[in-house]
Parts: sequence; structure tokens; C-alpha cells
Amino acid sequence: MIRISFTEKEKINIEDIKSIAAKKLGVDINGLKSAVLRKLSLDARKKEDIRYVYGVDVEVLQEDKILRKCKLKNVSKVDPVVYEDPVIALKTGERDIKRPVIEGFYSACQSNIKRPVIVGFGPAGMICAYKLACAGLKPIVIERGKDVDTRTADVKKFFETGKLCPSSNVQFGEGGAGTFSDGKLNTMIHDNFGRIHHIFDIFVEFGADPSIRYINKPHIGTDRLTLIVKAIREKVKELGGEIRFNSTFTGFEEKDGHITAAIVNDNERIECDTLVLATGHSARDTVRMLLSKGVEMERKAFAMGVRVEHPQELISRAMYGDGFEKYPPADYKLTYKTNEGRGVYSFCMCPGGVVVNASSEEGRLCVNGMSYSKRDEDTANSAIIVEIRENDLSTDDITEGIRFQEDLEKKAFDACSGKIPVCYITDYLEGKGTDSLSGRKPNTRGAYAPYDLYKILPKLITEPLKEALINFDGKIKGFAGKEGIMLAVESRTSSPVRIVRDSETLCAIGLIGMYPCGEGAGYAGGITSAAVDGLKVYEEIIKKLIKKS
Repeated sequence: MIRISFTEKEKINIEDIKSIAAKKLGVDINGLKSAVLRKLSLDARKKEDIRYVYGVDVEVLQEDKILRKCKLKNVSKVDPVVYEDPVIALKTGERDIKRPVIEGFYSACQSNIKRPVIVGFGPAGMICAYKLACAGLKPIVIERGKDVDTRTADVKKFFETGKLCPSSNVQFGEGGAGTFSDGKLNTMIHDNFGRIHHIFDIFVEFGADPSIRYINKPHIGTDRLTLIVKAIREKVKELGGEIRFNSTFTGFEEKDGHITAAIVNDNERIECDTLVLATGHSARDTVRMLLSKGVEMERKAFAMGVRVEHPQELISRAMYGDGFEKYPPADYKLTYKTNEGRGVYSFCMCPGGVVVNASSEEGRLCVNGMSYSKRDEDTANSAIIVEIRENDLSTDDITEGIRFQEDLEKKAFDACSGKIPVCYITDYLEGKGTDSLSGRKPNTRGAYAPYDLYKILPKLITEPLKEALINFDGKIKGFAGKEGIMLAVESRTSSPVRIVRDSETLCAIGLIGMYPCGEGAGYAGGITSAAVDGLKVYEEIIKKLIKKS
């Protein structure tokens, strides 16, 4: 680790970092074979001495000797993790030299292989499709929504007029729900196989800033993400793949427990023996269809609540102190456990962002947060959500969690005739609604109106929220003050159901060739974890084909 004061950071380059690393290790700079920046974060714990912290991997001559002599606690031996693609083998004993695609792989199985079908072109489906296309398998992607440019126009029209396109909105369409958020790439999942770095390399290849490889809490931004999504789509097509927009997955066929076809728009049959379900967490109709056809599912915990918004200045001042203007827009991560043991936490925090109407169904309303790459709006927002446990729901119905979401979204829509219901946090803590927005106005995409959120949210959510907001105000001064605004309802944080899959093959139980994948299947929660799951499914598909060949 190398700590550099904020004021010095702009002057630092990789050669300076190598020089500092050599000095710390007590070696001549010529003794460094290489230096790679692995992590960069801002340490603001001491507001009078805010510093950048660099995590650097260096390769040195006489490594064991240097490690024995070095007494620094923040120096340790690192075993680099290199992603091993099942279609590409690394030569043993030679660093970073790759052999061509496994000889004979595609030609050996080409005679009896059917093109894989992928449902959904969000992060999971996109990465899976791209990798399968690179392997020469020419995947067919079916996406109920529209291409990202047409989708962007539809979303803009919705924000301005309230006229919703059910198949092309903030949730549905090319790029998935993450396209109209912040493009946040931070994740809590553990990765011992190099998959995350491999995915970041793909994003960089198609236009993301290279800093996502090392910066703490990386993000791309909605404006850049749309360009990356298009570039990946065009590459998939160039490699022989096919992307079909306005194509809804409405069924499947199987024989003796093996997938034989996918049904599209109720009237088209696509023969296949590999079907990847990367539908996203808002494809509720797909979940119900799969359940009706006997696909095994289970309920899982999820979370719901509200989105809160503050002036970015309030958040940055709390994090950095005086002089906050010279630092990047601050974010936060807040967690709390109520007196009865229920978790409440911030999620999908957007520094310098706006709150958006993220609805995807007529007569129902939900909200989300969105930022552009510069994060230069003067407001900050985040979901504040309450954990909903499996035993909180009244019946044993697998889809009870979905119905719970739908009920609150309908109440939110009806409350203000389709406008986003908003309430000052101070009013909420006093147990009442907001009658008029006489103070600060929210920064939204989509119309809003004042309301009493107690009339929308059940006690299961309102009481933990109230308790948590008071606690959060002790951590960030002014969080529960007059500048804070609540917007309802934040309901699409994760899927309330999980499609059960075999832990080894990743196929749905009893259905060989069906691969539940990503957020909609209940195996991810965000862009990066969804993309990682798409990569894992790709690996299993390839391993299966390699065995055949």
C-alpha cells in the first residue's frame, strides 16, 4: 500500500509509484521487473489529512530475500489470479502466452451443435452471448425490449409525458436495468477465479475508462454505458450472433428432461438444446410462466423501501469536512439493525445523481437512482431498504414476494396518479405526510407530488425505516434533517424468487440445457455479479461441449 496526500495525487504517475515502491522495499528501481496498479481509494477518515491509497503489485528480483528483510505490515506476497477461459489454455511455464482456441473444439461438435439461445440482453445475457460468440457458437439473443437508442428515446418520452412503453423502459431493453442507473460495478461477491477482472477487461475493450480495473467502487455512468452496450452488440453480430429485439420469451419445449426449443412471442419456435434465462428481476410474467410449467423455484429474502435524496454538498461536507469542494462527490454506505434484529441499509447510492421513475408495468410505480459518468448533479440519492424475510410473507406461495412488490407499486402509482410520491424526512419522522413541497424540491426524472408515505408502506417497512433514519442522522449530520427527501417506492432491488439449479452443471433442476442466470434467476444483485454469473454459465456450456468433442 502507498498513501499519497490528495493534493499530490495529480502529480503521481506509474513511474513515481514504482520509485516509491522500490524505496519502501529497500531496492533499486532497476530491481523492479514490473509494477501494476491494482486498487485506488480515497481515505477520508482523517478529514485534516485526506489521502489516496494505492494498492500496487510489484514483481521483483530476489523476491524471497526482499520479503524476509522487509518489515512493513502492508507488504505481502501476492499470488496473481489469471482468468482461465475454458476455450483458451495457458502454456505452462510461459507467462501470458495463450494457445489458439482448443484445436478441433468447434469443428468436432459443429456437426451436431445447435445455436444457443439467450433470453435477455442485460449484463448476464450480454457477457454470456459475447463469450459464446467469441467461441464461434453464434448465439441467438431474444430481448423483449428495444435497442438502446430507441429505448433511450422511449424512456425520455416517459419521463416527460408519463406515457409508458411496457417493453421499452428503465427496466426492459438492451443493456438491462443497469443501463439507466449509475453503471456501478462494485460488488460484495468473492472472486477467486479472476472473473471480475476479466469482465472489466471486456468493458474497457468496448469503451469503459481503464480506471475501472483498479478504482474503488468503480462506475461507468449511464451516458458511457449505452455506448458500451451497443459496441458489444455489434461485436456479437460481427462474430455471427443474432440479437432479436421486441422478442418476448413465452415458453419452452423439452423432451425427457432435455431442452429442445424456445418459444418466442407465443408463435415462433427456435430449436435449441441450450437455453440461457437471463431475464432480469422485473420479468415477473416469465417467472409465472416458468412456474406454471413446473420449473423448480424457491422463495428468497429480498428488500424494499424508499429512495432518499439530499444535496450533494450535505453528503460531501459530512464525509470530507471543510474544503469538500475540491474532492470527488462523496458517497456513503449505511447499515443498521433494528431493535428486533431486522436489517436496514443503503443500496445503489448515486453521488451527483437524480431519482428516476423506473416503472415497467401499467398502473404500478417504482423508483431508482441514476448518475452520468461525471456525477455532476447537485443532489445525491440512495435506496434505503428494509430486509424482507421469507417468513414475513403470509402464504407459502412461491410468488408471494412478487405480489408483495406489485401491491406496493400499485399503491405508489394510485397515490399521486402516476407521479412519484415524495415526503420530507422530517415529516415522516413526525408520523405524518407532506402536504406541500414548500422547502427543497426533489431532483427527478418524471413528475412528482407530495404524499403521506405511511399510506403506501406497511408497518413491516415504516417502523424499521423510522428507526434507521434516526440512526443514520447520527452518522451523517443532517441526514434526517430538513434537506432530506423520501421518494417511494424502491422495490426492484432483487428478485424475491430463485430458480433452483444444479450446483455443478448450473442447469435448472430436471431440465438439462436450461441455464437460469443473473438477477432474474436469483443469483446476482447488480451489474458485476450478474455479468459474473453470465460468465459462469458460459464456462459450463463450453465445458459440456468440450466433453462432447
